[in-house]
Parts: sequence; structure tokens; C-alpha cells
Amino acid sequence: MNIRDLRYLVAVADLKHFGHAAQACHVSQPTLSTQLKKLEETLDVVLIERTNKQVALSGVGEKIVAQARRVLREVDELSRIAEQHRDPFGGDLRLGVIPTVAPYLLPRILGPIRKQFPKLRIQLNEGQTADITVRLRAGELDAIVLALPYDDDQAEVRPLYREPFYFTTSTQHPLAQRKHIAVDDLATEQMLLLEDGHCLRDQALSVCETAGAVENTNFRATSLETLRQMVRANVGTTLMPALAVNKAGGLRYIPFLQPRSDKAPHRDIGLCWRRASSRTELLEALAELLRDVIGEVVQ
Repeated sequence: MNIRDLRYLVAVADLKHFGHAAQACHVSQPTLSTQLKKLEETLDVVLIERTNKQVALSGVGEKIVAQARRVLREVDELSRIAEQHRDPFGGDLRLGVIPTVAPYLLPRILGPIRKQFPKLRIQLNEGQTADITVRLRAGELDAIVLALPYDDDQAEVRPLYREPFYFTTSTQHPLAQRKHIAVDDLATEQMLLLEDGHCLRDQALSVCETAGAVENTNFRATSLETLRQMVRANVGTTLMPALAVNKAGGLRYIPFLQPRSDKAPHRDIGLCWRRASSRTELLEALAELLRDVIGEVVQ
């Protein structure tokens, strides 16, 4: 048994096809099939049930694949530790980012990151909070960017920036000409919100409850860009985080009174990683860089 054979097995489990797995592993199909047959002989079990129509794991195969994944993660971690020792600010960094932050934050920070950490290779993973926090705890991600608070006694949390919300309307809306708006002004609004699972939805709901606004339950968006288009069509109004504000026509982004106050609608964005991470030195430096870059935009 060797690490290469475990990678072959996991590839077949993921792709359910010997040819596709062989291609993904950069070997011929006969080579992959032969090695997996030898692995079965070594373990003295049937791992893969082969038929003319499909490839499926046996019951014991499912358990062994799960263990193989853990083994491969640990092997990859060994390589990362060695690489990080050679260059603490180089190597791979697996970064998870929530969808309401990723499209607006990443274009602003990737250039400065490349400049300050030229040997760092960032692997970006976009996912909702529930997904990326699970993956962080499982060791599948090295760090995550999400809305705070994030309560986990095994995690380090570094606030990056406070992002004010803007009341967003079409140019035909009665409030569109306001220079500022108070939370109480939302009392009669039909607010368009994101679908369940987005932390921004929960934050916007909290503002709505405070103001007495009502959610328009006929529509829930999957992204901020969809919300933007619906507001432009004058279907309703919404709250837009500062980094997502743009100059596209047909919309008005109105700041709240006292935008720097805790009482004004906002969210706090942070960088989090496992307390036991071997990349703490890099992540502390990355948090400082992100604060500097984004602080110039939202402060």
C-alpha cells in the first residue's frame, strides 16, 4: 500500500469512472486499475463494485475511502509544514470567503497580497458561513473571511473592517432623493433580502425588525447582484454593504445617519483560523495587510 494508490482510490470514489479518475491522476487507465486491484489484494477486501454500467464503492470501500481522505489530508499537511518552514510566507493557503464578500473584496486585495507575499499561492473557496466554518474546523481550509461574530473557542478571530450598509432604492422611489436616511424611515418599506443561509440575510432582518420594515416574501435572491437588479426594477428596496456599492445607473445608495456609529446598520468582517494552525505568522501578517487595504475604502 502506498499514498499514490490511496489517491487513485479517492479519485475513483469522487468521479465514479475509471477513465476520468485515471485522467485526473495523470496515469493510464490500465495502470490505475491494476494498482487498485493490488490495493484490494493487500487489504483482502473488495473496495469497488464493478459493473458494465457504473462504478460504486462497497460498504467497506466507503469506510476505507473516508479514512484514505484523512490520511491524504495529513500527508498534504506534512508537505505544507515542510514548505512553510522553508518560507513562512510562501506555499499554499486555502482561503474560504462568504459569497456576499468574495466578489467585492477579492479584486481589491489579491494584487496587494501578491505584492507583499510573492511566493504565496492562494486557493480560493467561496461558500456560505455554515459551509466554510465546517471546512475550517475539519482542516480543509486554512482561514476564512466571514461576518462576525464567530464563536469558536478553537479559533483565532481578527476583525478586519466595519462595513456600513446603504439603503438601496431605484431612482423612482419616493426616498431616492434623500442625502441620508434614518433607520426609522424604513418602517413602511418592502425589503428584498437574500435567501436562507446567507448571514447578510440575518443581519438585514435584524435591521428590518428594529425599523418595523417588512420583508417582501414573494422573492428571495441568491446573490447581491440579483438583489441589485430587482431593486433597479423598483420591485422593492434593500440594504447593500459598502464594498458592493457601484455607479451603475438606475439606483440610489443612501447612507444612514451617523454611519460610523454602532447604531447605524453595518456588519463587521473578520479573518479566522484554527488556533493550532502552523500558519499563524502568515495569517497575522495577512490580517494586518487586509485591514490596511480595505480600511482605506470603508473608513
